[in-house]
Amino acid sequence: MSLPPFEDLQRRATERRPSVPVAVIGGEDVSLLRALRVACHHRGWVRPLLTGRADVIRRLAADNQIDLADFTLLDIEDPAEAVRAVRAGLARLLMKGMIDTPALMRAVLDADHGLRTGRTICQVVLMEIVQAGRRFLMADTGICIQPTLDQKDDILRHTVEVGHRLGLEEVKVAVMAASEKVTEAMPETRDAEELSRRTYPAAVVQGPLPFDLAYSSFAGEQKRLPGPVVGAADVMLFPNLVSANLTVKAMMYTANCRFGGVLCGTACPVVFMSRADSTPTRLNSLALALALL
Repeated sequence: MSLPPFEDLQRRATERRPSVPVAVIGGEDVSLLRALRVACHHRGWVRPLLTGRADVIRRLAADNQIDLADFTLLDIEDPAEAVRAVRAGLARLLMKGMIDTPALMRAVLDADHGLRTGRTICQVVLMEIVQAGRRFLMADTGICIQPTLDQKDDILRHTVEVGHRLGLEEVKVAVMAASEKVTEAMPETRDAEELSRRTYPAAVVQGPLPFDLAYSSFAGEQKRLPGPVVGAADVMLFPNLVSANLTVKAMMYTANCRFGGVLCGTACPVVFMSRADSTPTRLNSLALALALL
């Protein structure tokens, strides 16, 4: 069994038509409004509650023939208001729109009104390589700059939980590094070795593994490295934000792929991708978040 393609996630959401209320921070974006129109009007996935400059949102919608019927607009630029809507039970999802990550995270991490749960908050991306028919989760691609061993442990647990929610009975986790050999010169290889010794429910963990060994069974044969995760990783757990973010963005812009991302470790799933993302990617991220409710 492998992770489901985005077509399946979107089909399941459309069959359910859950009409989940979603609070959106920064609604002043055409690709975002188009995605929400499809998700709301055509597929019955969500009921949007948009914060931002209402006059700008209405003008963008009018200029691009986007119907805002069934949308609720709040003429409020403070991202904390959208987070409070979630806390008040007015929304079950939070969605990142035209807002930078630091401003969003200040609202999410607010001690009194934020979405803290006591767990490590991280971004998990579902990556689908279309031609190869390969799908895998990647973390943390957006939040933790230099995670500690304990944070890596919790991020690993998040990705395993996501894998289970998406239908995997056993999740194969590759703990990533630049080399499969443990060396003092690369501390992340020691962390990878330690994580591979630990026990996680319905998961098998192997590391350190570089990208080629996590992705390609041929690379494993050539390097004569055995193991259940070699060439078959469902999860790629990266050592730091630099390696994860560069890898995922290189794929986004150069490979024939589909992708979507969410924040885990928050009180509700947060649809979380780049402000530069397209309408299809925003729909992928929404479908992924809905699968985790």
